[in-house]
Amino acid sequence: MRFSVNMPNFGDFADPRTVAKVAVAAEQAGWDGLFVWDHVVHRRHGGRPFGDPWMLLTAAALATSRIKLGTLVTPVARRHPQELARQVATLDTLSGGRVVFAAGLGGPIEDEYASFGDTTDPKVLAERLDEGLGLLERYWSGETVNHDGRHYRVRDVTLLPAAVQRPRPPVWIAGFWPNRAPMRRAARWDGAVPLFTDARHGQIPPLDQVRELVAYVHKERESRPGAPFDIVLGGATPGGDAAGTRDVVGPLAEAGATWWDERQIQTSDALDRLTPVLRRVEQGPPVL
Repeated sequence: MRFSVNMPNFGDFADPRTVAKVAVAAEQAGWDGLFVWDHVVHRRHGGRPFGDPWMLLTAAALATSRIKLGTLVTPVARRHPQELARQVATLDTLSGGRVVFAAGLGGPIEDEYASFGDTTDPKVLAERLDEGLGLLERYWSGETVNHDGRHYRVRDVTLLPAAVQRPRPPVWIAGFWPNRAPMRRAARWDGAVPLFTDARHGQIPPLDQVRELVAYVHKERESRPGAPFDIVLGGATPGGDAAGTRDVVGPLAEAGATWWDERQIQTSDALDRLTPVLRRVEQGPPVL
Protein backbone atom coordinates (compact mmCIF):
# COMPACT_ATOMS: atom_id res chain seq x y z
CA MET A 1 0.00 0.00 0.00
CA ARG A 2 1.10 3.56 -0.75
CA PHE A 3 0.24 6.65 1.27
CA SER A 4 -0.65 10.18 0.21
CA VAL A 5 -1.52 13.53 1.75
CA ASN A 6 -4.73 15.28 0.69
CA MET A 7 -5.57 18.98 0.98
CA PRO A 8 -8.08 21.45 -0.47
CA ASN A 9 -7.02 24.16 -2.89
CA PHE A 10 -8.42 26.92 -0.69
CA GLY A 11 -7.73 28.58 2.64
CA ASP A 12 -4.06 28.35 3.61
CA PHE A 13 -3.48 26.01 0.66
CA ALA A 14 -4.45 28.59 -1.94
CA ASP A 15 -0.81 29.74 -1.69
CA PRO A 16 1.58 27.65 -3.84
CA ARG A 17 4.40 28.29 -1.36
CA THR A 18 2.36 26.68 1.41
CA VAL A 19 1.61 23.64 -0.73
CA ALA A 20 5.31 23.35 -1.60
CA LYS A 21 6.14 23.43 2.12
CA VAL A 22 3.75 20.56 2.81
CA ALA A 23 5.07 18.64 -0.20
CA VAL A 24 8.64 18.87 1.08
CA ALA A 25 7.57 17.74 4.55
CA ALA A 26 5.60 14.85 3.04
CA GLU A 27 8.55 13.66 0.98
CA GLN A 28 10.90 13.88 3.95
CA ALA A 29 8.47 12.01 6.21
CA GLY A 30 8.11 9.11 3.77
CA TRP A 31 4.73 9.75 2.14
CA ASP A 32 4.31 8.57 -1.46
CA GLY A 33 2.02 11.24 -2.90
CA LEU A 34 0.34 14.62 -2.50
CA PHE A 35 -3.08 15.40 -3.95
CA VAL A 36 -5.03 18.66 -4.01
CA TRP A 37 -8.66 19.43 -4.68
CA ASP A 38 -9.77 21.06 -7.94
CA HIS A 39 -12.51 23.60 -7.19
CA VAL A 40 -13.33 26.99 -8.66
CA VAL A 41 -16.38 27.66 -6.46
CA HIS A 42 -17.43 25.77 -3.35
CA ARG A 43 -20.03 27.83 -1.51
CA ARG A 44 -19.79 25.78 1.70
CA HIS A 45 -16.25 27.16 1.90
CA GLY A 46 -17.06 30.64 0.59
CA GLY A 47 -15.10 33.71 1.59
CA ARG A 48 -11.77 31.89 1.30
CA PRO A 49 -9.08 32.33 -1.35
CA PHE A 50 -8.84 29.52 -3.92
CA GLY A 51 -5.68 28.53 -5.79
CA ASP A 52 -5.41 26.97 -9.23
CA PRO A 53 -4.55 23.30 -8.59
CA TRP A 54 -2.04 23.03 -11.43
CA MET A 55 -0.13 26.07 -10.17
CA LEU A 56 -0.15 24.57 -6.68
CA LEU A 57 1.17 21.26 -8.00
CA THR A 58 3.82 23.02 -10.06
CA ALA A 59 5.20 24.55 -6.86
CA ALA A 60 5.13 21.10 -5.23
CA ALA A 61 6.92 19.54 -8.21
CA LEU A 62 9.71 22.12 -8.12
CA ALA A 63 10.25 21.50 -4.41
CA THR A 64 10.31 17.67 -4.51
CA SER A 65 11.86 14.81 -6.47
CA ARG A 66 10.02 11.61 -5.54
CA ILE A 67 6.39 11.86 -4.48
CA LYS A 68 3.49 11.44 -6.90
CA LEU A 69 1.42 14.56 -7.59
CA GLY A 70 -2.12 15.09 -8.78
CA THR A 71 -5.66 16.30 -8.18
CA LEU A 72 -8.45 14.50 -6.35
CA VAL A 73 -10.33 15.14 -8.51
CA THR A 74 -10.50 17.21 -11.70
CA PRO A 75 -13.97 17.73 -13.23
CA VAL A 76 -13.08 17.13 -16.87
CA ALA A 77 -16.55 18.23 -18.00
CA ARG A 78 -15.99 21.84 -16.91
CA ARG A 79 -12.61 22.19 -18.61
CA HIS A 80 -11.48 22.35 -22.23
CA PRO A 81 -9.70 19.02 -22.86
CA GLN A 82 -6.94 20.64 -24.92
CA GLU A 83 -6.04 23.08 -22.15
CA LEU A 84 -6.20 20.37 -19.51
CA ALA A 85 -3.99 18.13 -21.63
CA ARG A 86 -1.38 20.92 -21.84
CA GLN A 87 -1.41 21.46 -18.08
CA VAL A 88 -1.04 17.79 -17.21
CA ALA A 89 1.65 17.09 -19.81
CA THR A 90 3.63 20.15 -18.71
CA LEU A 91 3.49 19.06 -15.07
CA ASP A 92 4.42 15.50 -16.04
CA THR A 93 7.46 16.85 -17.89
CA LEU A 94 8.45 19.19 -15.07
CA SER A 95 8.10 16.48 -12.41
CA GLY A 96 9.89 13.78 -14.36
CA GLY A 97 6.81 11.64 -14.83
CA ARG A 98 5.24 11.85 -11.37
CA VAL A 99 1.67 12.89 -12.27
CA VAL A 100 -1.42 10.87 -11.45
CA PHE A 101 -4.56 12.21 -13.13
CA ALA A 102 -7.79 11.68 -11.19
CA ALA A 103 -11.09 12.67 -12.77
CA GLY A 104 -14.80 12.74 -12.07
CA LEU A 105 -17.95 14.79 -12.52
CA GLY A 106 -16.89 17.12 -9.72
CA GLY A 107 -19.15 19.14 -7.56
CA PRO A 108 -21.08 20.63 -6.00
CA ILE A 109 -22.63 20.74 -9.47
CA GLU A 110 -24.77 23.80 -8.73
CA ASP A 111 -21.69 25.69 -7.52
CA GLU A 112 -19.18 24.61 -10.16
CA TYR A 113 -21.43 24.45 -13.24
CA ALA A 114 -24.67 26.41 -12.73
CA SER A 115 -22.78 29.41 -11.28
CA PHE A 116 -21.27 29.92 -14.74
CA GLY A 117 -24.37 29.19 -16.80
CA ASP A 118 -23.36 25.62 -17.62
CA THR A 119 -25.62 22.58 -17.66
CA THR A 120 -26.19 20.56 -14.50
CA ASP A 121 -27.60 17.55 -16.35
CA PRO A 122 -25.55 14.62 -15.00
CA LYS A 123 -26.04 12.64 -18.20
CA VAL A 124 -24.52 15.42 -20.31
CA LEU A 125 -21.69 15.93 -17.83
CA ALA A 126 -20.95 12.19 -17.87
CA GLU A 127 -20.87 12.23 -21.68
CA ARG A 128 -18.41 15.13 -21.62
CA LEU A 129 -16.30 13.35 -19.02
CA ASP A 130 -16.01 10.18 -21.10
CA GLU A 131 -15.39 11.99 -24.37
CA GLY A 132 -12.91 14.34 -22.70
CA LEU A 133 -10.96 11.44 -21.17
CA GLY A 134 -10.64 9.84 -24.59
CA LEU A 135 -9.29 13.09 -26.02
CA LEU A 136 -6.83 13.55 -23.15
CA GLU A 137 -5.37 10.11 -23.78
CA ARG A 138 -4.85 10.94 -27.45
CA TYR A 139 -3.43 14.40 -26.78
CA TRP A 140 -0.92 13.02 -24.25
CA SER A 141 0.40 10.60 -26.88
CA GLY A 142 1.85 13.46 -28.95
CA GLU A 143 0.15 12.09 -32.05
CA THR A 144 -2.10 14.04 -34.41
CA VAL A 145 -5.73 14.14 -33.27
CA ASN A 146 -8.85 14.37 -35.41
CA HIS A 147 -12.15 13.96 -33.62
CA ASP A 148 -15.82 14.51 -34.36
CA GLY A 149 -17.85 13.73 -31.25
CA ARG A 150 -21.07 14.70 -29.54
CA HIS A 151 -19.45 17.48 -27.49
CA TYR A 152 -15.98 18.12 -28.97
CA ARG A 153 -14.49 18.52 -32.44
CA VAL A 154 -10.79 18.57 -33.24
CA ARG A 155 -9.10 19.14 -36.57
CA ASP A 156 -5.51 18.09 -37.21
CA VAL A 157 -4.05 18.99 -33.80
CA THR A 158 -0.78 17.74 -32.31
CA LEU A 159 0.02 18.81 -28.75
CA LEU A 160 3.68 18.71 -27.74
CA PRO A 161 5.41 17.94 -25.51
CA ALA A 162 3.73 14.62 -25.00
CA ALA A 163 3.35 13.32 -21.48
CA VAL A 164 6.55 11.75 -20.14
CA GLN A 165 4.83 8.61 -18.84
CA ARG A 166 3.96 5.91 -21.34
CA PRO A 167 1.45 5.11 -22.56
CA ARG A 168 0.14 8.04 -20.46
CA PRO A 169 -0.13 9.21 -16.86
CA PRO A 170 -2.22 6.87 -14.70
CA VAL A 171 -5.91 7.80 -14.78
CA TRP A 172 -8.04 7.29 -11.67
CA ILE A 173 -11.80 7.78 -11.69
CA ALA A 174 -13.86 8.99 -8.72
CA GLY A 175 -17.49 8.43 -7.91
CA PHE A 176 -19.92 7.64 -5.14
CA TRP A 177 -20.46 4.04 -4.17
CA PRO A 178 -22.87 2.19 -4.38
CA ASN A 179 -23.45 3.92 -7.75
CA ARG A 180 -22.21 1.43 -10.33
CA ALA A 181 -21.74 3.70 -13.36
CA PRO A 182 -18.64 5.60 -12.12
CA MET A 183 -17.01 2.35 -11.01
CA ARG A 184 -17.65 0.81 -14.43
CA ARG A 185 -15.92 3.89 -15.86
CA ALA A 186 -13.04 3.45 -13.42
CA ALA A 187 -12.64 -0.19 -14.48
CA ARG A 188 -11.78 1.00 -17.99
CA TRP A 189 -8.85 3.06 -16.69
CA ASP A 190 -6.15 2.61 -14.03
CA GLY A 191 -7.76 3.15 -10.67
CA ALA A 192 -10.88 3.92 -8.64
CA VAL A 193 -11.26 6.68 -6.05
CA PRO A 194 -14.55 5.77 -4.40
CA LEU A 195 -16.46 8.09 -2.11
CA PHE A 196 -19.12 6.57 0.08
CA THR A 197 -22.60 7.85 0.81
CA ASP A 198 -22.18 6.49 4.35
CA ALA A 199 -18.82 8.20 5.01
CA ARG A 200 -18.18 11.89 4.49
CA HIS A 201 -14.80 13.22 3.37
CA GLY A 202 -12.28 12.28 6.04
CA GLN A 203 -14.37 9.54 7.63
CA ILE A 204 -13.21 5.93 7.43
CA PRO A 205 -15.08 4.03 4.69
CA PRO A 206 -17.19 1.04 5.78
CA LEU A 207 -15.21 -2.19 5.38
CA ASP A 208 -18.14 -4.22 4.03
CA GLN A 209 -18.79 -1.65 1.32
CA VAL A 210 -15.10 -1.57 0.41
CA ARG A 211 -15.09 -5.34 -0.07
CA GLU A 212 -18.24 -5.12 -2.19
CA LEU A 213 -16.76 -2.36 -4.34
CA VAL A 214 -13.42 -4.14 -4.87
CA ALA A 215 -15.21 -7.31 -5.96
CA TYR A 216 -17.40 -5.33 -8.35
CA VAL A 217 -14.51 -3.45 -9.99
CA HIS A 218 -12.38 -6.57 -10.39
CA LYS A 219 -15.28 -8.36 -12.02
CA GLU A 220 -15.66 -5.45 -14.45
CA ARG A 221 -11.95 -5.80 -15.25
CA GLU A 222 -12.01 -9.52 -16.04
CA SER A 223 -11.08 -8.70 -19.65
CA ARG A 224 -7.80 -7.13 -18.42
CA PRO A 225 -6.29 -9.80 -16.13
CA GLY A 226 -3.03 -8.80 -14.48
CA ALA A 227 -3.17 -5.14 -15.53
CA PRO A 228 -2.20 -2.83 -12.65
CA PHE A 229 -5.17 -1.18 -10.97
CA ASP A 230 -5.37 1.04 -7.88
CA ILE A 231 -8.10 1.29 -5.27
CA VAL A 232 -7.69 4.63 -3.48
CA LEU A 233 -9.34 5.03 -0.09
CA GLY A 234 -8.96 7.84 2.39
CA GLY A 235 -9.80 9.26 5.77
CA ALA A 236 -8.29 10.69 8.93
CA THR A 237 -6.06 8.36 10.94
CA PRO A 238 -4.74 8.88 14.48
CA GLY A 239 -1.22 10.08 13.75
CA GLY A 240 1.29 9.02 16.39
CA ASP A 241 -0.79 5.96 17.32
CA ALA A 242 0.74 3.15 15.26
CA ALA A 243 -1.54 0.45 16.61
CA GLY A 244 -4.67 2.56 16.16
CA THR A 245 -3.69 3.48 12.62
CA ARG A 246 -2.93 -0.13 11.78
CA ASP A 247 -6.35 -1.15 13.07
CA VAL A 248 -7.97 1.41 10.75
CA VAL A 249 -5.97 0.96 7.56
CA GLY A 250 -4.86 -2.67 7.81
CA PRO A 251 -8.28 -4.26 7.13
CA LEU A 252 -8.81 -1.92 4.18
CA ALA A 253 -5.48 -2.95 2.68
CA GLU A 254 -6.43 -6.60 3.15
CA ALA A 255 -9.72 -5.85 1.37
CA GLY A 256 -7.83 -4.63 -1.71
CA ALA A 257 -6.99 -0.94 -1.20
CA THR A 258 -3.64 0.01 -2.76
CA TRP A 259 -3.46 3.66 -1.65
CA TRP A 260 -4.40 5.34 1.62
CA ASP A 261 -5.09 9.07 1.18
CA GLU A 262 -4.76 10.94 4.49
CA ARG A 263 -7.53 13.56 4.79
CA GLN A 264 -9.00 15.98 7.28
CA ILE A 265 -12.68 15.72 8.25
CA GLN A 266 -14.54 17.99 5.83
CA THR A 267 -16.48 19.74 8.60
CA SER A 268 -13.36 20.31 10.69
CA ASP A 269 -11.81 23.76 11.16
CA ALA A 270 -8.48 22.04 10.39
CA LEU A 271 -9.52 21.23 6.82
CA ASP A 272 -7.79 24.17 5.14
CA ARG A 273 -5.31 25.19 7.86
CA LEU A 274 -1.59 24.58 7.51
CA THR A 275 -0.64 23.90 11.13
CA PRO A 276 -2.78 20.78 11.82
CA VAL A 277 -2.19 19.36 8.35
CA LEU A 278 1.57 19.85 8.61
CA ARG A 279 1.59 18.30 12.07
CA ARG A 280 -0.08 15.15 10.73
CA VAL A 281 2.22 15.04 7.70
CA GLU A 282 5.34 15.25 9.84
CA GLN A 283 4.14 12.29 11.94
CA GLY A 284 4.56 10.16 8.82
CA PRO A 285 2.34 7.73 6.96
CA PRO A 286 0.60 4.76 8.57
CA VAL A 287 2.77 1.74 9.28
CA LEU A 288 1.17 -1.62 8.50
